[in-house]
Amino acid sequence: MTQRTTAGLVAVLLLGALVAWTVFKPLPYVTYEPGTTIDVLGKTDGKEIIQVSGHKVYRDAGQLRMTTVLVSTPNARLDLFTLMSDWFNPNDAIYPRSAVYAPEVDEEENTEQGQVEMVTSQDAAAAAALRELGYEVNPVIEVAAVQDGTPAAGKLKVRDVLLKVGGIPIETAEDVSKAVTDAAEGQAVEFVVRRGGKGGKVVRTSITPTTIDGAQRVGIRIGTGFQMPFNVSVNISDNIGGPSAGLMFSLAIYDTLTPGSLTGGNAVAGTGTIDEQGKVGPIGGIQQKIVGARDDGAQLFMVPPDNCEDALHSNNGSMRLVKAVTMHAAVQAIEKWVKNPDATLPACTDDTAQEATR
Repeated sequence: MTQRTTAGLVAVLLLGALVAWTVFKPLPYVTYEPGTTIDVLGKTDGKEIIQVSGHKVYRDAGQLRMTTVLVSTPNARLDLFTLMSDWFNPNDAIYPRSAVYAPEVDEEENTEQGQVEMVTSQDAAAAAALRELGYEVNPVIEVAAVQDGTPAAGKLKVRDVLLKVGGIPIETAEDVSKAVTDAAEGQAVEFVVRRGGKGGKVVRTSITPTTIDGAQRVGIRIGTGFQMPFNVSVNISDNIGGPSAGLMFSLAIYDTLTPGSLTGGNAVAGTGTIDEQGKVGPIGGIQQKIVGARDDGAQLFMVPPDNCEDALHSNNGSMRLVKAVTMHAAVQAIEKWVKNPDATLPACTDDTAQEATR
């Protein structure tokens, strides 16, 4: 073998190694793909998703579908080959990792944050639905998450309403933090909570804070819950996180508490965060959610106003897109559509998309 031939073979091998390194090197991007939809008027593991006690319920054959997106995790190692596959798929999307995740977030932190957002969105949805029905709903401070392996694990539960901590009546989240951080090192702090919603029992437990990141903590996340005239909850998998199903939860709760079928027995899907006043907020992955709802047979899709611009470029097929500014507006639009499927409904247009982005 000549020196020239040897050099050529080495060059080919080096080029191949460089190409392989380039193709399979992890890149700082995140992929979005259409996820499953879930009929929140239905059941999961044999149990109704919308749970109500203390009020008559009205089950029907309609569907209100929450939508999901398959988002690659913070620790996912995505190579060029994988990203190009998503790039060329019109139903998928890729984004820079920095646009989706905080720089230092890991998979565990991301999952915990998603679960906290899910809890608070369910509570806000219940509050919005009950207010739409004319009930009085008052905010309370509650446990939104309990971290495994911390002093609070096994002693406090998600949705425990915090009444007193260290003898201090709780009115704000800051009251909880102050009671814990002001405790003497090694001193147990008494937590008084109401567990089980309206009519639930008062539970007292002592927790000794530990030092985490230089501060005394017990290992809980605090959120805003609501004191309601009767108990309403959402029975959904812990594997689903985030606040984007808020609007659909509120519509399903409203439908469950009122006679007849809100959807007229049809399939309606949608997305959007919601606050306790019923205002609908923006979410991520709207185009993938629209595709998932279309594929699962939805005929109508609720779009948050701030997502109108992206929704206009989605592959929705024959499924109608409705701009939902509030839960009240969404209810009115669905009722109008049930009476007349060809009725004029609030819609995303180029003008409304521009207004939403100003």
